[in-house]
Amino acid sequence: MTTDLTTHTSPNAASRVEIPGFRGELIEPGDAGYDAARAVYNGAIDRYPRLVARCVDAADVMAAVRAARAADLTIAVRGGGHNAGGLGVWDDALVVDLTPMRSVHVDPAERLVRVDGGAVWGDVDHATHPFGLAVPSGFISSTGVGGLTLGGGIGYLSRQFGLTIDSLLAVDVVLSDGTLVTADADRRPDLFWAVRGGGGNFGVVTSFTFGAHPVRTVAAGPMFFDAARGAEVLRAWDELLDSASESLNGWFGFLSVPAVDDFPADLRGRTVAAIMWCHNGPLAEARQLLAPLRDLDPLLDGVGEVPWPALQSIFDPLFPAGLQWYWRTDFVDELTDEAIAVHLEHGTELPSPQSTMHLYPVSGAAGRVPAGATAYAHRQAKYAQVIVGVDPDPAKLASVASWARDYHDALHPHSVGGGYVNMMMDDEGLDRVRASYRDNFARLVEVKRRYDPDNTFHINQNIPPDAIS
Repeated sequence: MTTDLTTHTSPNAASRVEIPGFRGELIEPGDAGYDAARAVYNGAIDRYPRLVARCVDAADVMAAVRAARAADLTIAVRGGGHNAGGLGVWDDALVVDLTPMRSVHVDPAERLVRVDGGAVWGDVDHATHPFGLAVPSGFISSTGVGGLTLGGGIGYLSRQFGLTIDSLLAVDVVLSDGTLVTADADRRPDLFWAVRGGGGNFGVVTSFTFGAHPVRTVAAGPMFFDAARGAEVLRAWDELLDSASESLNGWFGFLSVPAVDDFPADLRGRTVAAIMWCHNGPLAEARQLLAPLRDLDPLLDGVGEVPWPALQSIFDPLFPAGLQWYWRTDFVDELTDEAIAVHLEHGTELPSPQSTMHLYPVSGAAGRVPAGATAYAHRQAKYAQVIVGVDPDPAKLASVASWARDYHDALHPHSVGGGYVNMMMDDEGLDRVRASYRDNFARLVEVKRRYDPDNTFHINQNIPPDAIS
């Protein structure tokens, strides 16, 4: 019996690993590019895989999965590398690295976009923007299409067009036996249901087909208020979104104004209560919609006309790859007085310039989808909440992580339980995963048993096939 994973000795290298028929690059410990290949967005992650298989097509993915199974190697799957817990790499694992697979094809007449599994959202925006189209995505253009989509996909367009998964029409998936299948509403509908929010539990998605929406230039930008007015601003923002057109969206956060030339010198480094607005419509209309917040006399009103790709990439230079991150997330139904008091206590005391708290609206179109229609279960939640301790210095990770934990622990009693799986760390446990899927968990376990009964794909927010559902 032969296996797909073989070792040979060459004059130039000892004990090399090969995957027969593999066309991409294989990178092992000791290779010149190994440290770069194992690095992910979160610089706090420092893992040492056995092999990084940089795939160039679906055939490479199939070969890599079969080889890992034959050699009894753990499989980690890497797309864009932004996962909070750094789950695109794992110690002693074979990393199925999709990052070379970044092709995007747009059919403007049908408003269809086919995206390879290693693409990032900047690739999609680059391809769709000339046609006046966009696929609902997140907030940073270097985020991977695969990771964001499989966890749900919350972003600026969620209130108008739903989550990213609500525009997903089909996927190609390499299953645990190395076969490639297509899943959509008609073919393997149970698998298609599960990948829309269930993460990477069911296979390696090598391509996504989305429906696109008319988006070209948006009215977008920040409003900053004195942090001490955070309660007043939070309530006004919450009230406005309850009644505003769904073309208007905006996340709220406590943040430190970046020390860059884009902002007035007297605001740089100041902790503020901020709203980052996005209106998919004319600037004049946005100004009318935002009048209640503009009447509160912000320190800065930076809302203006912005091409969609520019909005999506505005935070990229402020949060480059390699920073130290610690994440905590929850879903929120309402902003109670008690919760707002916690926000004022912790959110105004940021431990570093890049640490922050954000509340992302998931109402409107995203909230009208029935909770059981996709694996993503928290359709009733009004906001997804994320608290991140961030610093470039590894020596400061413990302090920013402690701030994030304390803030989250104080807020969690005011949440609905569970969290956004894309923003969960790698140590949160099965009970937390179960709470994140609510009544959908039992069905996810059944789909897992059918498509991955051996739990081959477990380096994720895992849904074990033997879980008691």
